[in-house]
Amino acid sequence: MPVYSPPVKDTRFVLDAVVRLDAYANLPGFEGATPDLVSAVLEEGGKFAAEVMAPLNPVGDAQGCTRHADGSVTTPDGFKAAYDQFVAAGWPTLHAPTEFGGQGLPSAVATAIGEYFCSANHSFEMYHGLTTGAINSLLVKGTPEQKATYVPKMVEGRWTGTMNLTEPHCGTDLGLIKTKAVPNADGSYAITGTKIFISAGEHDLSENIIHLVLAKTPDAPEGSKGISLFVVPKFLVNADGSLGARNAVSCGSLEHKMGIHGNATCVMNYDGATGWLVGEENKGLAAMFIMMNDARLGVGLQGLAQAEIAYQNAVQYARDRRQGRALTGPADPAEKADTLFVHPDVRRMLMEAKALTEGLRALMLWGAVQVDLTHHAATEEDRQTADDIISLLTPVIKGYGTDKGFEVAVNCQQVYGGHGYIVEWGMEQYVRDARIAQIYEGANGVQAMDLVGRKLAQNGGRALQAFFKIIAEEVAAAKGNARTNDFAEALEKANGQLQAATMWLMQNGMTNPNNAGAGSHHYMHMMGIVAVGLMWLRMAVAAAERLDAGAEDAAWLEAKLTTARFYAERIMPDAGALRRKLEGGAESLMALPPEMFADR
Repeated sequence: MPVYSPPVKDTRFVLDAVVRLDAYANLPGFEGATPDLVSAVLEEGGKFAAEVMAPLNPVGDAQGCTRHADGSVTTPDGFKAAYDQFVAAGWPTLHAPTEFGGQGLPSAVATAIGEYFCSANHSFEMYHGLTTGAINSLLVKGTPEQKATYVPKMVEGRWTGTMNLTEPHCGTDLGLIKTKAVPNADGSYAITGTKIFISAGEHDLSENIIHLVLAKTPDAPEGSKGISLFVVPKFLVNADGSLGARNAVSCGSLEHKMGIHGNATCVMNYDGATGWLVGEENKGLAAMFIMMNDARLGVGLQGLAQAEIAYQNAVQYARDRRQGRALTGPADPAEKADTLFVHPDVRRMLMEAKALTEGLRALMLWGAVQVDLTHHAATEEDRQTADDIISLLTPVIKGYGTDKGFEVAVNCQQVYGGHGYIVEWGMEQYVRDARIAQIYEGANGVQAMDLVGRKLAQNGGRALQAFFKIIAEEVAAAKGNARTNDFAEALEKANGQLQAATMWLMQNGMTNPNNAGAGSHHYMHMMGIVAVGLMWLRMAVAAAERLDAGAEDAAWLEAKLTTARFYAERIMPDAGALRRKLEGGAESLMALPPEMFADR
């Protein structure tokens, strides 16, 4: 049976030695995150994930959700009781503002716990996950009345939230949406239309579901400039905060999916449902992007989370399974066969998984700190730099993080051989669940185009310049230490490949936009390699410092340095190959007429 153990030790190492959470203790939102408190939160969150959520993961996968004749939806056995425990323990409140009932802890702490929850049960975590983004949209764009009405109970977890964008005829191109919002005499709107792929759109876990819905008012301009955002509760809310009548919104059907069976992915029908405008009319896309950017970081975390649990189980299997002999002779002569760990190709898959999961964890947590610094850094310059960095890296975290998360899950399934294809071992579920993260919240090709088409040139390339400056400074410092010099040089070389690819895109993407489109995926992966490489440089420096100081866990720290060396030798060189692919341009890619693809 599958197992899960939260990687608390590794998380603590990143928060303490890499992100250096204590360095921000003087800033709002960080002051309460003492080492003892953070340790307690991680331990208790990990325990809840392993003991309550993880056992329900195969249950949710096998049972799925059930839609009833009245349009109601019930979640798999055990989900409701677990969610009640989740709310009672206060887990939804971790990062939420204190003025609305939250604990106000840093994003990095909530992100760490989010990884544990998602590793343990991806489908279950999603019921709460989108609520955070909905809260943030309401906090930024909502009226004082909307905040007071909805946010406290969403923070508490008694109410959940959703994001309603996609329609049957349009996905990424939101300018094509047809959902209408007709003004009512009382200032509300009547919302009519159909939305699809709505995660947690209907369920039995919370008392109310607060839908954020994109729609167009009658005189709205064509395209994306005519989109507005509306808050549409499942149950209307009375003046005293109690629940009123059922709104005219219902689940028309449940999608039958490849994975995440325990989450209700709904077709939502709005039949003149009562909603209220959030923010300004015709500026709903900007308001929704607050939620979408949160969601994209959260989906990147899902990629890491699935990779982590797949890795843990593959390691356990490789330690237990005996098959064949080491190429250099029997490693365990007293047994009839050696464990899988003696085989270099198994080691390759497990070392890649270890290097990527630990590197991505550091990137996710560093990114979470940037989110907080955009609001709470001491100076305007620091706030701007943090905002630039996280804006630049959001498509990378989502795109590269989920591509590599899926790749790790597939390779860890491969470690099992035929058993990896069998349901009882759990690995095939991780592969299926991981796959969606590459698709939703903007497919990874869209993330790559967002990076190349928007983020690189934004504000004159200010964010990219800041990113390159950070790498240059930290590489220079690390070259002075014998333990980290080789890794620093490898990162410098990979970053040079990224800089050269950037110049090529600047020179060739403007003259032929297809060159930018053809190279965007490769460029996103190059930046992912370099960004994770920066994290590994920081981990190597921190490990070396602790070893030089005589740390007790020397073997664990030496393993960090070895893994950093593996990343430098076996993953970092991919940046050069990706650059050569990118510089191949779009000519052969775009040359064939469509009919030649079908002429077989």
